[in-house]
Amino acid sequence: MPLDQTYAALSDPSRRAMLQRLAQTPELSVSDLAAPLPIALPTVMKHLDVLSRAGLIQRQKTGRTVMVSLAPHAMDEARAWLERTANFWSERIDRLATIVEEQEKR
Repeated sequence: MPLDQTYAALSDPSRRAMLQRLAQTPELSVSDLAAPLPIALPTVMKHLDVLSRAGLIQRQKTGRTVMVSLAPHAMDEARAWLERTANFWSERIDRLATIVEEQEKR
């Protein structure tokens, strides 16, 4: 799962809202997932396609009902990237703070 697809999928507020609902309720039908959103069902389906291609959700069809759930470990790569980036900047900020403190002592 390319990291670019994950962040592109997360860039839309409707898609983030869908993922947040799925985090609260592990499995929802497409219609239940779409219900609180101010967008039409065809648009919801397009958003679900983006989330699916990014590997963030799974869909399972049972009869005429399509159930949607979060994909296990979907955010692992994105989380790891954020942690590495946070560590990088934390180290630099700590060094900057040390330099500033040393200069203030002079």
